[in-house]
Amino acid sequence: MKQIFDYGALQPVSFLLAGVGGQGTILASDILAEVGLKLGYDIKKAEIHGMSQRGGSVVSNLRWAPQAFSPIVPRGAADVLIAFEKLEAARFADYLCKGGFALINDYAIPPVTVSSGTAIYPSDDVIRETIARFADQQHWVKGMTIAETLGNSKIANIVLIGAFSEMIGLPMDVVIMAIEARVPAKYLEINRQAFDAGVSALHMNK
Repeated sequence: MKQIFDYGALQPVSFLLAGVGGQGTILASDILAEVGLKLGYDIKKAEIHGMSQRGGSVVSNLRWAPQAFSPIVPRGAADVLIAFEKLEAARFADYLCKGGFALINDYAIPPVTVSSGTAIYPSDDVIRETIARFADQQHWVKGMTIAETLGNSKIANIVLIGAFSEMIGLPMDVVIMAIEARVPAKYLEINRQAFDAGVSALHMNK
């Protein structure tokens, strides 16, 4: 895919990563922070865990810049939204700036309000329409399906990292080194497989 950001010029990039507790949102953010450091950026990062232990939202703010002063990404300022659950993508779509794009894991984790019958989980069409009001582009990847095919549902976050890396033209060797720096050795092989599957998934979605 066409490279979107000029890494040689250390073009500032603001990310918002959103998911539900247990999906590995923070690990994905840590890996992207490591990638930014390896590319020569200054990094600032902050998380909001919410009620993550009860399936609540987990949000990570991440900035790459020649000199990053604040980790917090305000509404309307994120270049990239990576959502590990599709309702979370709709919930945080208004954080995208003009020209920003969203990468969405095509996977639903109904919140308590839905499972208790007091709310209805929106259709994919409604979610897509909501995101489209803010994102110039949105790309959907079946991260959980791919992860389960590989035999480990907990690596869907790395599938998304692979798709994202391919999407914006990140140096693959740098991303793999960042994964190696953040993932225990005994899980490296399955995470490499997840990364490669994410790269391939984006090709299939073109």
